[in-house]
Amino acid sequence: MTTETKLPFDKGFVSSFSKEMNEPAWLAEFRLKALEQFEELPMPRPDKTKIDKWNFTQFQQHTVKSSGFASLEELPEAVKSLVDLDNQNLYVQRNQSTAYLSLSETLKNQGVIFTDIFTAAREHGELLKKYYMTQAINADEHRLTALHAALVNGGVFLYVPKNVEVSEPIQTVFVHDHEDANLFNHVIVVADDNSSVTYVENYISTVENSNSLMNILTEVVANTNARVQYGAVDHLAKGVTTYVNRRGVAGRDSRIDWALGLMNEGNTISENTTNLLGDGSTGDTKTVVVGRGEQTQNFTTKVVHFGKHTQGNILNHGVVKDNSTLIFNGIGKIEHGASKSDAEQTSRVLMLSEKARGDANPILLIDEDDVMAGHAASVGRVDPVQLYYLMSRGIPKREAERLVIHGFLAPVVKQLPIEKVKEQLTEVIERKVRS
Repeated sequence: MTTETKLPFDKGFVSSFSKEMNEPAWLAEFRLKALEQFEELPMPRPDKTKIDKWNFTQFQQHTVKSSGFASLEELPEAVKSLVDLDNQNLYVQRNQSTAYLSLSETLKNQGVIFTDIFTAAREHGELLKKYYMTQAINADEHRLTALHAALVNGGVFLYVPKNVEVSEPIQTVFVHDHEDANLFNHVIVVADDNSSVTYVENYISTVENSNSLMNILTEVVANTNARVQYGAVDHLAKGVTTYVNRRGVAGRDSRIDWALGLMNEGNTISENTTNLLGDGSTGDTKTVVVGRGEQTQNFTTKVVHFGKHTQGNILNHGVVKDNSTLIFNGIGKIEHGASKSDAEQTSRVLMLSEKARGDANPILLIDEDDVMAGHAASVGRVDPVQLYYLMSRGIPKREAERLVIHGFLAPVVKQLPIEKVKEQLTEVIERKVRS
């Protein structure tokens, strides 16, 4: 059963936008089919969080016009602090518009493709079509994936050819600086056979409050013996309602590492799934969350084992304060035939106030006998003994709480494989716990 929802945009608008972006016929048709599917599909149902009253569909503007940056020196200070000014591999998107793009000549000569999603559709259409919502995420999964497929208005495409190892991180920064900007962002990262890449992205709002919608899909494909390190720090404004789905597909002997700092100020639904299709593949996810104010956040992290000898690991740590709510759903699933696989997960939530609410739900679904699996979960409040110990040595209560929080999150932050993400995350955590 589905609830009828009247979208502010129709087939005529979608066709017109696709034509304006000079998209190939297959993508225009893909959008229209998704728009038709939207009405028939149900909303996603995250465990233990009701989202039926959240606004994911009603908004006035699909795009806003934003100018670019001639150089990195023109970036706002909040954005400039996130990037290495010497980095030659950088994409900056301002609301829905490409604001800055740079790729080193070395990587260009090696065949690396790094560009906005619309240029990719025009100039690398067949390659994009191969991976665009075909292997990781499907448009018809539920109402929000269909809506996304119909209204994509931003994003990036990164392709690393076979046998190419990219040694320097490739970074994207998605800047939200307009209160009426709604983002349907699509990110695709492909590492072909025997290649490797580190990709780091930031979502940042430079406005304090906004009623915007963010519908973000990411698809990561690691082909045979490839490695992708994917780091992200999300920090979107208060009032922004976010649905974000990051999903990876790992081929034989490949590896996908996720390092996620999820620091949004508004209500957020996040899905992160790694499908281990190939024998010997590995998926590792480390997530850090801080919630405050009145926000509700629900994070589902899932690793599904299809291949033999696969390794999946989930490590989630979250802190909630004020009246906020945080739900961790960790799922390790081992399919029949995925023998000798190992699914491990740990989720922990620390509550800093009486009205804060946290939950950690570990789930193991095992359809094979010859496997290993384990889980751990905990939800609790700040240990008064720890606070008393620190305060008895002259440390004010607020500073003592800050130290306890950093100590609680440190086991995850220290293990993040990407140094730049680790630094950015530490700074954002510091700002959130001090306010």
